[in-house]
Amino acid sequence: MTEAVRRYLLEELPQIGPAVVTMGVFDGLHVGHAAVMAATRAAAEAFGAESVALVFDPHPDEVLKPGTRVERLTPVGETLARIEAVGIDHPLAIQFDDELRKLSAEEFLAALEPSLQLRALVMSEESAFGRARGGTVDHMRQVGEERGFKVVTVPEVDDERQIVSSNRIRMTIAAGDLEAAARMGVRPYLEGTVVEGDHRGLQLGYPTANLAFEYTPALPSLGIYAGVAADPERAVGPNHPALVSIGIRPTFHPDGHVLGEVHLLDWNGDLYGTRLAVELTIRLRDERKFDSVPELVKQMQHDEREARVALGIG
Repeated sequence: MTEAVRRYLLEELPQIGPAVVTMGVFDGLHVGHAAVMAATRAAAEAFGAESVALVFDPHPDEVLKPGTRVERLTPVGETLARIEAVGIDHPLAIQFDDELRKLSAEEFLAALEPSLQLRALVMSEESAFGRARGGTVDHMRQVGEERGFKVVTVPEVDDERQIVSSNRIRMTIAAGDLEAAARMGVRPYLEGTVVEGDHRGLQLGYPTANLAFEYTPALPSLGIYAGVAADPERAVGPNHPALVSIGIRPTFHPDGHVLGEVHLLDWNGDLYGTRLAVELTIRLRDERKFDSVPELVKQMQHDEREARVALGIG
């Protein structure tokens, strides 16, 4: 979890020297992405070079299709943190804008040259980049022969005979199938700033941190979840057990506005203005409307007991 992210223009990239490069959005850093990162590290070691992952942000679809908002498995700061955690030397966010989208694959690689000397380019077998997706694996092999770099390809990773992709994981999470998403290397992840709500949870004995998102998160289906939370100031600490509601609060506010509310188990304090991240691990139940407040509170107490069992705490 990171607070501030620098998005580089190509002319602003730091001096890196000999490099093995991979590029993409890498949303969520799923098992397919992890295979690409492993291949990038291995190639960098073989070539005596630095490993570099260029992460495009915003999502290219949001630039290519104006008005589109892509639901993200992880905000770009978390994506970069995960890439760094798997051993990439230089995870760098690249500003994807109208100027960048106009570059051919060859022009894009040329724009990297002042900052790095490309020794190898790591690509998944079906990937392509540059204007009109002209930078295919086969074309890059031809370019590499002319410019002196190798192309390393990584096979697509499948799960239950289907290719793992960020879009497939988004649909899996939207359906509430957290186990299937976890097999592909991603759990639902939400990150935002804690803002003041109507204090309804506090009145019910379950104070919640209401999250305001600065990106469009890939939300799971409406329901109650067990998970773990963390914040950069460590007021909460890493992997703090939490009970999480993703829903419209139909008992009180049936207006269709979806909220993410986090109740931290065995914790008291003020988190207003703090950035909080939560990863959902287990789906406990669907959201539903209750006929009375006492009935709701009784169910919340049951949810808490189930969450404690699921998270292995007393």
